[in-house]
Amino acid sequence: MNYLLRSLLALLLLAAVPGAAAAQGGRGGGRQARLSQLENAKIAYLTDKISLTQDQAQKFWPVYNEFTDKRRDINKRLRLLRIDNADGLTDQQIKDNLTQGLALRQNEVTLEKEYFEKFQKVLSIRQVGRLFLAERQFTKEVLRRVAGAGGMSGAALPGADD
Repeated sequence: MNYLLRSLLALLLLAAVPGAAAAQGGRGGGRQARLSQLENAKIAYLTDKISLTQDQAQKFWPVYNEFTDKRRDINKRLRLLRIDNADGLTDQQIKDNLTQGLALRQNEVTLEKEYFEKFQKVLSIRQVGRLFLAERQFTKEVLRRVAGAGGMSGAALPGADD
């Protein structure tokens, strides 16, 4: 599973954890608070792992946030195409969904290439390499903690205590 899908899975797992929303005082607000906490932990984690200077951070985060928004949009569109129950679809509908899914995955690769170039304008190539690695590491750690902590009810997020 590529790291983009793992990132999405981590966010979905956190949003679906029953205790996480209740611990924050309500289902809707709690979910948003957990996602915000996850996003803040990711920012701290990535900032540390790629050793951003203050000047770099000012230039990097708007570009990264734009990249993340576009990547989320592609992933959302991919989820809408998911075929959980193909019995209710015609063969042509299944084929169309799969074709659209492949096109969206190609868009995802094109997006990564585009932002690979943009990231190099504000980061060194070594930092860009660390960025992609750190994203994967962060996602693995979140998934590990979700699985190991039964929903992270008491577990700190990576980067939250750094």
